[in-house]
This record gives sequence, C-alpha cells and structure tokens, in this order.
Amino acid sequence: MSAAPRPHEHDVVVVGSGPNGLAAAVTLARAGLEVLVLEATSTLGGGSRTEDLGLAPGIRHDLCSAVHPLALASPFLQRFDLPARGVDLRVPEASYAQVIGTERSAVAWHDLDRTVEGLGADGPAWGRSVGALAAHAGTVVDLALGDKRSVPPSLLSPGGVVTAARFGALLGLQGTPLWDRPLRTERGRALLAGVAAHAIGPLPGLAPAATSLLLASLGHAGGWPVPVGGSQAIADALLADLRAHGGQVRTGERVRTWRDVPPARAVLLDTTAPAAAGILANRLPGRLERSLRRFRHGDAAAKVDLVLSGPIPWRDPEVGRAGTQHVGGTRAQMARAETQVAAGRMPEEPMVLVSDPAVADPSRAVGGLRPVWAYAHVPHGDPTDPTELVLRRLETMAPGVRDLVVAARGVPASEMAAHNPSLVGGDIALGAVTMRSMIARPTATADPYRLGADGWYLCSAATPPGPGVHGMSGWHAARRVLRDRFGIRDLPELAPLPR
Repeated sequence: MSAAPRPHEHDVVVVGSGPNGLAAAVTLARAGLEVLVLEATSTLGGGSRTEDLGLAPGIRHDLCSAVHPLALASPFLQRFDLPARGVDLRVPEASYAQVIGTERSAVAWHDLDRTVEGLGADGPAWGRSVGALAAHAGTVVDLALGDKRSVPPSLLSPGGVVTAARFGALLGLQGTPLWDRPLRTERGRALLAGVAAHAIGPLPGLAPAATSLLLASLGHAGGWPVPVGGSQAIADALLADLRAHGGQVRTGERVRTWRDVPPARAVLLDTTAPAAAGILANRLPGRLERSLRRFRHGDAAAKVDLVLSGPIPWRDPEVGRAGTQHVGGTRAQMARAETQVAAGRMPEEPMVLVSDPAVADPSRAVGGLRPVWAYAHVPHGDPTDPTELVLRRLETMAPGVRDLVVAARGVPASEMAAHNPSLVGGDIALGAVTMRSMIARPTATADPYRLGADGWYLCSAATPPGPGVHGMSGWHAARRVLRDRFGIRDLPELAPLPR
C-alpha cells in the first residue's frame, strides 16, 4: 500500500548543493518558486568547494575541481554571467601541458598560433583539427553539453552541420584504433591524449575522445580559467543568487530515504544514480530501480593536496606556465596505465593531473607558500594513500620538488566520499564515462531526468551531459520541472539583477 500523500510545504526541494543542484535551484527560484536546498555536509558547493585544510596558515585548497574549462563556455553559466557577479576567472597563457618524458613536453597555449608553432611537424594538423573546432567552439559546446534528447538550434545551421561533421570525423579517428591520425608526432599525439585521459577510462575510446576534442578546443577558445580565490567562488555566486530570490539552504541534512525530504511539488536529487534508487526504494518501477542501482561506477581519482614553498621546478620551464599539467608520459604509456586501472590494477606510472592555481591567481600564494592540487588515476575504491605515488611521479619530471613540500594530505579513492558523498570509491564522474553511458545516462529512457516516482527528478552528473562544472544537468532537469510540474514553458532570465 502506498503512503498517503502529504501536503506540500515547498514548491521544490533540491537534495545536494553541487554545481548541478545549485543550477537547478537558481533556475527554479528565478521562476518565482519557493526552493529549499538540503546539503548533507556542513559546507556548501559539492565539487566546487575551497577550504582551509589546516595544512598551512592562510592556504586554501580546492577539494575537487580546481580548473574550469567550462566556466566560460557552459550555456547555463554564460547566461548566469559569473564575471558580472564579481567572479574573476583568470585564464593562464597556457591552458595545459603534457609532460612526456624527462626532457620532453608539449604545451597547449591559449594562443592557437603559438601552439601550432610549438608542435613543429604536427602544428598544421593541430590547426586543421583542434583549431578548426576552436573557431566554432559554441557549436562544439552545444553538441557536447546538450541533453542528448534534442538537437540544439546552432547545430541546424549550415555552419553547425559542418562543425558537427568535423567533430564526428575526428571522433571516429581519436576514439578508435585509427587514432594515429591526423597527428603523427609523439608530442602532438600525447598532447591530445592527455586531455582524453580526463575521462578516466581505457584509451582509445569514443567518450574519452569526445572529452579531448571538447576540452582541447576550449583551450584555444575561452581558455581553461582558474577562479580567483578558488572554486568556491562559483558556488558562492550561485548561492548568493538563490538566496536573493528567496531560496533557502540547510546544511547537515542527510537524505537517506524519501521520508527525510519535506513535502514538495517537485524534488530534484543531485546524487548518484544508485543513491537516488536507495532514496526512492520500493517507490519506483522495478525495472527502473534495478537500472539505477546497476549504473556502473567509473574508475577513480585519488587526491593529493600539497603545500609548497615555491613553484614546481619542472625540467621544462614552459610547463610551469600552464594552469594544468598532465603527467602521463607518451600516449602509449597513458593508454597502458588507464587500461591497468580499468582492470583493477594499480599502475606503476599512473596518470597524474596537477594544478598550481597561483600560476594564474597569485593571491593563492600566502607567506611564500602555495597550494598545489593533484589527482592520480587509480582503480575504483583503491585504499592506497596516493601521496608517495604522486610525489614520485612529480620528482621524475620536476627534480627537487620534494624539497619544497611543507605539508601534504592524501585522500585514497576509498575515502573520497567522506568529503563529498557522491564521489563513491573515488568516481568523480558519478558513473563510467563511455559513449553508451553518456547517452543512456543513467538509463536509456526518453527523459533521463525524470524518475519513476511522481514529481521526483535526477539532476546530477549521472544524467546528460555528464561530469564537469557546467550546471547543465541541473538546468536541463529544472526546465523539465518547470514545464511538467508548474506549466511554465518560458525560461527565466539568469543574468544578474540590475543594481
């Protein structure tokens, strides 16, 4: 027997205060609805939090995301207009660098021409492929960040069709054993493959290739910005707008079952797919509940927070001018390491992503000390403290870095969920990043955001378009809530209120 309906206390309740949950909450509050956000932890922002970890006075670390290629490109965040709200997004002169060996590296400068020149024999091919996509980055973003159920208007124009065809052709090369084309040198191939490895999955693969083409093109379009003060600036801007439009937020409110949620006309879950199934246990159609519970977690990231007494002493000084470093070696070495991770084995030389935010934001360096953020790709749920693993990799490419370490904190993949319940086993993408899972995410239904219980929706990165600080999953879900539950078809304005 189903429970008797409860009177509505709120228009909307959003469970989780990550970027997607806040994007949904802001959109719904802007439409004039009464919105309540429930957050399990004591701090707000989910994957966009910046905190003092107690490692050194005045030093604050980004807990999950640090560099934001989509902050200037996301259609939701463009409409929300972070810069107009005082969020200073600093774009470093080099978006990312690939550390290939002890003496070799490749750099993706924000300036395309500079990148083309630096890649030598592969420069022209880079310009014709990645550079051509960068020239039409808006269309690439629409293709990548859509709901995978509708065609964005920009893709229906002649130029959009050409860009989509070019994207598809490159995807067919980079995502398959044909990935030797069009790049022919180790430096060019490794530079693109290093971005594909952000997907944390076997290489080559269609989903990692799509990731590489999107992020690499943005490296030359808007760049890969770093928010001044840390990623918390993005979450704080969303929270300020939510509160300005009457939204309420409660911390320390862990939702384990639907009974923990105040009655509302609509509830949006910024959680993993299995967590959503657990919250709505026995209230969903059996097939849907089983599909949500079976949604496969992806491979993992293990986090290391460092405090250094100076910049990382990279063998190649140009590497240090990038906002993000990919310490992965050659393309073959990265492919081997990612395959081992997918098989549940810890590689001897794992892929490591590094960022020193003070390169773009000098204010992050305090008293001669600076925070450094690093991830190592490891098997799901691995209990190994990654600190020594990361430092060993760094010391090879930046001799003497150990001597600069003032403090360090390692978070094994098995403990990542302690500071963000959604990062189960270190899965920072809330589900495996495969081409199938990016479309049928979390299930192959016509509406991936609507859950089977009346008025309940999923709005996390477990829905299209997937991982990243872009707010698009929350925005897509909120649009459906407005239409289905409240009969509102016109989207609210998201731009800042005039002063």
